[in-house]
Amino acid sequence: MTKKWLNAFALVLAAVAVGLVAFKNYRGAKEGQLLNVSYDPTREVYQEINAKFIAQYEAEAGHRVAIEQSHGGSSRQARAVADGLAADVVTLALPSDIEGLSKRGLIALNWKDRFPHRSQPYTSTIVFVVRKTNPKQIKDWPDLIGPDVTVITPDPKTSGNGKLSLLAAWGSVIHRGGNEDQARDFVTKLYQHVPILGQGARDSTTTFALAKEGDVHLTWENEALREVGDSKGELEVVYPPVSILAEPSVTWVDANVEKHKSAAASKAYLVYLFTDAAQEIFAKDGYRPTNEAILKKYQDRLPKIDLFPVTLVAKDWADAQTKFFGENGIFETIHIAQSK
Repeated sequence: MTKKWLNAFALVLAAVAVGLVAFKNYRGAKEGQLLNVSYDPTREVYQEINAKFIAQYEAEAGHRVAIEQSHGGSSRQARAVADGLAADVVTLALPSDIEGLSKRGLIALNWKDRFPHRSQPYTSTIVFVVRKTNPKQIKDWPDLIGPDVTVITPDPKTSGNGKLSLLAAWGSVIHRGGNEDQARDFVTKLYQHVPILGQGARDSTTTFALAKEGDVHLTWENEALREVGDSKGELEVVYPPVSILAEPSVTWVDANVEKHKSAAASKAYLVYLFTDAAQEIFAKDGYRPTNEAILKKYQDRLPKIDLFPVTLVAKDWADAQTKFFGENGIFETIHIAQSK
């Protein structure tokens, strides 16, 4: 499969996603109906959680609520909400994606204080997926820039997975005592091994697992477990010795729940994400629940790994967004240089 074909394939997927966003935006939300705008690989976990929550909510509130889902690259989803996508709740990959909506006045400034663990029902990280028997012997970040290694990862401009992959690669150098010049050099070389940047995590999964492009896929831990589970033994997960602590976050969209009269149901829905029932579902599906007892129960599926916080590479998530992914940020300067 050629790079040209892959780019065309990515454009088709992007067009479909845009159409779905437009459709949802047109319909808006209705009383008794919630729209959860989430990031790319969470489709399956929220389908399961939604079914459990709907049954419980109906029993407790005495009336039914329907929940629709919208998925795509996290940053792209945040921009869609900012442009009018009628989300009642957002469950996005990065705190900075929600911060952007807060700065626009759509979400209250104190949103992180609404739920436990700074409104993070679970954490995650970035791991590697490789072909059966790992023929290129990819075990750690430096192996990604080895001879003839092709890396599949999403676009940091649109995808939370893409952002976290870059931050994890950069931080792997800093974590081991390297400086920022060395980190920049490593990340620059890494993107020279990336033939295509997908719009989101699931887009890159399709490229790697179905189109069979690339030697290694940098992806969410939960997506890696699902991808390998679906591969019938053709793929394997590799845990690098160190990676980034990802902190997906949730909240309701104040401006929209007021219009839709959906505040009570939206808040109940998000509270449910922190219950033992939902935490079990998250863990089973490869997310690291914030409930320590449940995380320990699933330690064989979610092994301990050295995870560094975003503060290793930036002041906080907002600073990381500006430093790495803003206008004239690190990724843009690297990407523009490689495009010439």
